[in-house]
Amino acid sequence: MSFVPVNPRPMLQDLVNKPVFVRLKWGEVEYKGTLVAVDSYMNLQLSGAEEYVSNKPQGTLGQVLIRCNNVLWVRGAEKDADSAMTG
Repeated sequence: MSFVPVNPRPMLQDLVNKPVFVRLKWGEVEYKGTLVAVDSYMNLQLSGAEEYVSNKPQGTLGQVLIRCNNVLWVRGAEKDADSAMTG
């Protein structure tokens, strides 16, 4: 079985202007918001962001910028909204 790397950038571009969940590497912290932009380093800008710790809402933050090295995963928040990572 060989390893084939896949570029995540097209998947992230498909999620722009859609609601997403972003899970951080640290603790059980997630943010839900609308993905406004993603840059070439894969830093993420969310609007209307809400913070969740251990799946419990902690409050609304509004506009947030999440640095790329803090992100564990990103997924679409709408049912059946995930973009496929295809190679």
